[in-house]
Amino acid sequence: MAHKFEIHKDKAGEFRVRFAYNSETIFSTEGYTSKASAKSAIESIKKNGPDAEIDDTTVA
Repeated sequence: MAHKFEIHKDKAGEFRVRFAYNSETIFSTEGYTSKASAKSAIESIKKNGPDAEIDDTTVA
């Protein structure tokens, strides 16, 4: 699969989620104190992401 969510621990010991496409990180979340919270963030992105608005701030 070319795209995936990755859960990792940062230097502060918090869990973060990265979304990667072809091994390139597209975005990363804030840090979470538990892995369960990071997994919950993934589920929220999957559920709510398809309907997200596009806010193009480059248009005057």
